[in-house]
Amino acid sequence: MSLLLILLLLLVAAFAGLYLWSRSLARQARAMVPPAGQVVPVRGGSIHYVEIGNPEAPPLLLIHGIAAQLQHFTYGVTDLLRDDYRLIVIDRPGSGYSDRIEDTDAALPVQARMIAEFLDAKGIGPCVVAGHSLGGAVTLALALDHPEKVRAMALIAPLTHVQEEIPAIFKGLELRNRAMRRFVANTLALPVGKATADKVLAFAFAPESPVPDFMTRAAAVLGLRPEAFIGASSDLVTLETALPAQVARYGALTPPGAVLYGAGDVLLNPALQGEAMRAYGLRYETLPGRGHMLPITAPAEVARFIREVASSAP
Repeated sequence: MSLLLILLLLLVAAFAGLYLWSRSLARQARAMVPPAGQVVPVRGGSIHYVEIGNPEAPPLLLIHGIAAQLQHFTYGVTDLLRDDYRLIVIDRPGSGYSDRIEDTDAALPVQARMIAEFLDAKGIGPCVVAGHSLGGAVTLALALDHPEKVRAMALIAPLTHVQEEIPAIFKGLELRNRAMRRFVANTLALPVGKATADKVLAFAFAPESPVPDFMTRAAAVLGLRPEAFIGASSDLVTLETALPAQVARYGALTPPGAVLYGAGDVLLNPALQGEAMRAYGLRYETLPGRGHMLPITAPAEVARFIREVASSAP
């Protein structure tokens, strides 16, 4: 047997092992955090959601960020709002237990369309929309393309503009080829993600410390599934064209809103992503000493901010 063939067989065996390990990690993740709510089909996929609070109260839609899931809001924010709002907390299309058939449907306008169809299916009229991080970009897309759905926007550490440098923790998601994205998702991504989780979380939470139950109570363990990697990678790469096109339309925004940022955010630039939105009529506020993961680390401040935005809605 030639040396080349031996090396090839070893390589195949190694990737087979990684594939089996990835499947095991994914099974464990699904067992630890099963679906929390119901699923509504929409064109191109489906949306998993939980409904919390007063069904007779005004509706409030909560949209999480990249590589996340609805538990980022149920971790601490929803309990502070449930008495006064009908809370609709979704897994963003392609995240958590929400499905997205085509990778290209990660584009901001498509995600907004899927969410609008979800709201129609649920019979939910205009609502206050709170979006964190990439969820903020999706909130803005919803406000631009479906303004009749949005009474006001509460943007929490939102992605609003193109940022020259991709944050280091997202570099591994930068895969533009669909087949390569799936190969990596089913072999390398999960074991590497598990091995580097502590460093990734330290960066994402900085300058604050990660909460100890983030993997379970905030359902971060669901990131250890191939579909989660595929969804996050698709979210990232479709921003290259979708976000500049969206920025060019901000002058047409009609719903009122405000932006809340942690002054110490190292993941996104508060001045570029937050303060810049003052030019489009949005109020801007910062929290000293806080980082990017505000729904987890500052739920009381986030709930207060959402209430203020909701109270100013027409």
